[in-house]
Amino acid sequence: MNEKIIVQLIEIIKERKKSSDKNSYVVNLFDEGKVKIANKLGEEAVETISAFLSEGKQELLEESADLIFHFLIMLERADVSFDEVLLVLKKRMKND
Repeated sequence: MNEKIIVQLIEIIKERKKSSDKNSYVVNLFDEGKVKIANKLGEEAVETISAFLSEGKQELLEESADLIFHFLIMLERADVSFDEVLLVLKKRMKND
């Protein structure tokens, strides 16, 4: 069940990327470009680390979700599929 969440989220991001709805957060991120997407991913990474170091479990869960969401947006902008990332991980597992 949980694996499907990533697939569903990727599909939503793909749909929004094609949209012209200026009220969509995802549309606005794509419109603002690579630098904005990279900066947002970096911001979420720092917030996730901060939550891990000094906040509770719920904050870590929330920030982790934000980080994954923005990571998927970056991959979509770079035309890199999540499956390609998983293949790299699979290859690395064989080397251990």
